Amino acid sequence: MRVKSILTEAKQIDRAVQLIHLGARLQVLESETDLSYERLLRLYKEVSGKSPSKGQLPFSTDWFMTWQPNIHASLFLNIHEYLNKAAEMDEIDTVIKAYQLYQEQTTAQGLEAMLSVTRAWRLVKFVDNGMLTLTKCSKCNGHFVTHPHEVARHYVCGLCNPPARAGKGRAQGSIQMH
Repeated sequence: MRVKSILTEAKQIDRAVQLIHLGARLQVLESETDLSYERLLRLYKEVSGKSPSKGQLPFSTDWFMTWQPNIHASLFLNIHEYLNKAAEMDEIDTVIKAYQLYQEQTTAQGLEAMLSVTRAWRLVKFVDNGMLTLTKCSKCNGHFVTHPHEVARHYVCGLCNPPARAGKGRAQGSIQMH
């Protein structure tokens, strides 16, 4: 019989609460904590005041390759990679902190955060599994999310070479190109 530590359980609950406040899906909580499904469900309802969203998690890497999502994903992943190197934290705590910093940056720029914490978590999983990577732009030297087979030597990011209609829309909170 495994002895449960009260402190370990408290830390797990705190992580789950942080993730719920950030809008994480229940599947993320199940994957990143040792709490039972029933406890997570009760905690989710108590913290958010509603039942968790149903359905499968996004699984395609394609979403991260489109223009604005790529810029947002790249911002988050660069923050995540920096924290990973600079701080001694558990992986999920790095995701939480990087996502909070990502939200601060988008808010400071008057942008709407396109990346949900669930997508950010999934992005980290894709990178860990070699399905996505960061590639250096040959023009601005920034690092952007790409497929691992991208030709790194001549890669040009979506900020240096935006699509023809990029930033022309009037959607509030979106990136505007002048």
